[in-house]
Amino acid sequence: MNRSIIIGLIIPFLGTSLGAACVFLMKKQMNRQIERALTGFASGVMVAASIWSLLVPAMEQSSNMKKLAFVPAFLGFWAGILFLLLLDSVIPHLHMNTDKAEGPKSKLARTTMMVLAVTLHNIPEGMAVGVVYAGYKSGEVSITAGAAMALSLGIAIQNFPEGAIISMPLAAEGRSKKKAFFYGVLSGAVEPVFGLLTILAVGFIVPAMPYLLSFAAGAMMYVVVEELIPEMSEGEHSNIGVVMFAVGFTLMMALDVALG
Repeated sequence: MNRSIIIGLIIPFLGTSLGAACVFLMKKQMNRQIERALTGFASGVMVAASIWSLLVPAMEQSSNMKKLAFVPAFLGFWAGILFLLLLDSVIPHLHMNTDKAEGPKSKLARTTMMVLAVTLHNIPEGMAVGVVYAGYKSGEVSITAGAAMALSLGIAIQNFPEGAIISMPLAAEGRSKKKAFFYGVLSGAVEPVFGLLTILAVGFIVPAMPYLLSFAAGAMMYVVVEELIPEMSEGEHSNIGVVMFAVGFTLMMALDVALG
């Protein structure tokens, strides 16, 4: 496999791991405003990546359908939304700052369900990186190495705060810093796995590339709307989440255009 592809798959995972390592610098629980800022930033990156790196290319690749070029993107986007809705319903998980678990009733430990919550929205990110690199590898789709790397870097940047958001609260709840770091790293391990599985299936993916690009976009947008935005907005009113959303959005947009 091309070295650049391997690096592209690993970079988002490194982002999560470096973020999780912040737990070793922590002396007390993460400030709520900082947590909101990080969540808002991650949301902005994911929304921009969904649009510029996934939905726009999906419609460009369907340009031969002329006025119906939106159809593959429309169908793929909805498939991604429904897929995450299904996972959300069948996997027990627990979001930060709440004591009520989602999904089916389970006797899983609180820590396990918190890790599962983050893992759930790392799955579509891994798929997004995988499908873009699959298109680049095939040579049959107009996706450049720069565009693929832009998505990989963008997701790594937003994974950094996610890694911190999962590991630091775990340590604050009494887990050792080493265990908290391990759980943070573990939550991001699904990204290179799902990215690699997507690339290995490249022969089947290329003909359906517009659908799969938009599928990944729909899955990521589900995570943003259902989880990240509510988390950055809950509690006492603050504008920091919105400001950092804009920072993340414009940064990812710039990366995609500059490197693509």
